[in-house]
Amino acid sequence: MKILLGTVTGAAMLIAGAGSMALAQEYPYRDITTAVVWGAGGGTDTINRMIMAEMEKHLPVSINVINQTGGVAGSNGMVYAMNQADDGYTLVGLSESNVTAAVQGGWDKKFDTWYPFIVGGSPDLISVPANSPYGTLEDLVDAAKADPGSIPAAASGAGSIHHLNLLAIEKGAGAQFKFVPYQGSAPGQEAAIAGEVALVVTSLAEQAPLIEGGQLKPLAMLTPESAEIAGMTVPSAFDIYDGLDAYLPLKQAIGFAVHNSASDEVKAKLTEAFDAAMAGDAVAEWAKVNNYDIGGQSGEEAQALFSTLESNFAYTLQELGVATVDPASLGIEKP
Repeated sequence: MKILLGTVTGAAMLIAGAGSMALAQEYPYRDITTAVVWGAGGGTDTINRMIMAEMEKHLPVSINVINQTGGVAGSNGMVYAMNQADDGYTLVGLSESNVTAAVQGGWDKKFDTWYPFIVGGSPDLISVPANSPYGTLEDLVDAAKADPGSIPAAASGAGSIHHLNLLAIEKGAGAQFKFVPYQGSAPGQEAAIAGEVALVVTSLAEQAPLIEGGQLKPLAMLTPESAEIAGMTVPSAFDIYDGLDAYLPLKQAIGFAVHNSASDEVKAKLTEAFDAAMAGDAVAEWAKVNNYDIGGQSGEEAQALFSTLESNFAYTLQELGVATVDPASLGIEKP
């Protein structure tokens, strides 16, 4: 009986000791999951898979990337990540478009619930299928004016930056399209190529391979600057319609985030790996090849940037008449 009791006691001590060792391990000691709120193949998904692969080189664990799409402005993915423990083992892959989820009723939180990291972004443009009868932005806008709401236009989810840019084109040019939301940029672009929609608004980084492959025809950049792609100059929409400068440009900020309530240790470890990855040649080369501008902001600096985006986007949506929740009721201050 004494031998049995001793054996049991010894086993209990071993189990307790193992538990204490696990608790004492430094973060991270098991694999991390990043839940991207937009669809596979889109800009947010692509950037997150790239940066996570680079960050893995500076961490003792792997980072698995999954997609949790749907909801309003990516709210399903954010709710999923927010419902996980704030221990740093679930990150959320997101973009500037997610700051509109609250004013569209997707959830009831301000964006400062996250501690974000910004990799970068790419400017938006408006394109049509290669065989489209519209050769210029003026042709497209004139057709939309002639028959308001009849021309289907693709952009990733309601409240995404691409949707906001479509709304800005409508307001600035005085046209009205039929907005068709998609769960990410990739399916929206595929819909344009297939002829399901007459135009698509996504980023240059996402469209470039399709433009170079002759599947999409670019009409205008939604920035003050023109762009060179596939041996052609894509004009700025600002040079075509004077009213656009009241609503554009709206800039991308793509990256990932951890719960703002995560420990200082978690934030520090992620920041260290992120900074090391961003400083490497691989990220710079990837950005250049894929038409992205590098960011590199994290923590409080990134929170301040997202706060500005949240304010600008929320009140832009309200002005455009598509916000379902008053930004002021959420504590979002006017820009």
